Amino acid sequence: MVAPSGLLLTHGAGGDSSHRLLVALEEQLDLPVYRMDFPYRKEGRKAPDRAPKLIAALRDEVAVAAKKMKVDPNRLALGGRSMGGRICSMAIAEGLPASAVVLLSYPLHPVGKPERLRIEHFPDLAVPTLFVNGDRDPFGTPDELAAHTPAIAGPTQVHWLEGQRHDPKPTFDDEIIDVVVGFLASL
Repeated sequence: MVAPSGLLLTHGAGGDSSHRLLVALEEQLDLPVYRMDFPYRKEGRKAPDRAPKLIAALRDEVAVAAKKMKVDPNRLALGGRSMGGRICSMAIAEGLPASAVVLLSYPLHPVGKPERLRIEHFPDLAVPTLFVNGDRDPFGTPDELAAHTPAIAGPTQVHWLEGQRHDPKPTFDDEIIDVVVGFLASL
């Protein structure tokens, strides 16, 4: 395992880099943090692009983030909320170097469609992986996630937020930050 020298954070499909949790993580972490917006958000569009375009944008942004934070791009931890975290995990599985991945409210499947799992890339995810999800998240239950995380090649940690759905209440921000800080420090 390689200790991360910085953290690049991405947003969920309906959000942007100003999401309160991403801002709070930047303010609380001892590591440099870079929050990015995907191109569709920069262009003022609401609907996300398809995964290949989002992955390409992430790859480009890693270089920008590393240069801005003055860190080795291979030692960045990547992560984000929902779709953004998923895109980070897919990019890493495709070979984008990273020291870890932080998945906040990972969308295991679309709401009401548990047969449409988003796990094809899990066996190729070989970095330390943290999931922080609400235990009432309609995008994936604790049992569903527990059934699929063993497919991940790297070490995996899962933290459940009691009584929370896909967008945990702000009162859980401190708990989420503590979990992320502990995870990154453990590397």
